[in-house]
Amino acid sequence: MKISTVTVCRNSQATIAQAVASFLRQTHPDKELLVIDGGSTDKTVEIVSSFQNDAIRIISEPDRGIYDAMNKGLASFSGDAIGFLNSDDAYSDPSVLARIAEALTRADAVYGDLVMISDHVTGTVVREWKATEFKPDAFRSGWMPPHPTFYIRRELAARTGKFDLSYRISADYDFMLRAMELHHPRVRRIPHVLVNFMVGGMSTRGLGAVIRGNLECLRSRRRHLGAPPLDVALFTKPMRKLLQLGWRKT
Repeated sequence: MKISTVTVCRNSQATIAQAVASFLRQTHPDKELLVIDGGSTDKTVEIVSSFQNDAIRIISEPDRGIYDAMNKGLASFSGDAIGFLNSDDAYSDPSVLARIAEALTRADAVYGDLVMISDHVTGTVVREWKATEFKPDAFRSGWMPPHPTFYIRRELAARTGKFDLSYRISADYDFMLRAMELHHPRVRRIPHVLVNFMVGGMSTRGLGAVIRGNLECLRSRRRHLGAPPLDVALFTKPMRKLLQLGWRKT
């Protein structure tokens, strides 16, 4: 099974090498890294090109933001399954894609755990996200999987469609909700840390971003699940995040 990883970037010269190197270290042989660059003005494209590996493809052109770039990845990937690795993140170890490929032999969508780190030099763990098992209608109760660990088969990606650009922060949440709740896929949880996630992205930049993102998630549930103007998940989703992410590694 060929696994396509899409990495969206723009002016990411400080971190992109770490992401690419973690992909190339994967033991799974049938893989593709599709780098969608938004027209970087720094050395991002030069750094990616320097790896000179046939498993890497680069598309570099202006875009309308991260989710527009992700849609370009959805339109261009060549694998049997697809997932996304942020340009400042890295796979936790060389077995990740092999675990994903094996799980996808018995599922349409898979996900696992992640750790949030301050940087890739010290590897200091800030928070950890232990994913729990998915059950139908789980999104109504505030559940969601970690998007950087979420991989789906090509057929499910096609049925799910594009990332909705009307969401500024939570189009990834909306995408996963549609994939998992509307199309009744076979879902498997991988009980393993798959991604080292560096804090500081759009969805982790302060209280304002958290509130905005939570309201966008509510809009997605109202649109696709028929949720009321204020639903249980509006309150339980932040609480779940506190419970799942609020303990540090010692």
